[in-house]
Amino acid sequence: MALHQSGEDYLEAILMLQKEKGMVRSIDVAQHMGVSKPSVCHAVTTLKKGGFLTMDEDFSLHLTDVGREVAEQTYEKHCFFTRRLIAAGVDPQTAEREACRMEHTISESSFQQLKAAVAKVEQFKE
Repeated sequence: MALHQSGEDYLEAILMLQKEKGMVRSIDVAQHMGVSKPSVCHAVTTLKKGGFLTMDEDFSLHLTDVGREVAEQTYEKHCFFTRRLIAAGVDPQTAEREACRMEHTISESSFQQLKAAVAKVEQFKE
């Protein structure tokens, strides 16, 4: 199942909340993302069907291995682009918003090449 941008955003939010709180429920995701509880419920159902997410008896959300992998890749791209944009002089709020768009449009292959190129440049700076 291919994920849309919103699915990646939900997985990324759940990953971040798990790191922050340990246990994550739908209401935490709704508050974190600024969306309605019904929106989260719909996304959770879709992500569960796709094998990205599970929910236990107390309604805690858990990423599957595949879900965690997608979330970590999305989060890595988000952080990478946010840092680069801020370093280039973009204000932090704009950088966050635009990094969120960029993380979904770049292919994994192009991202890895860009990351390697930036690492080379930074290596020469040292």
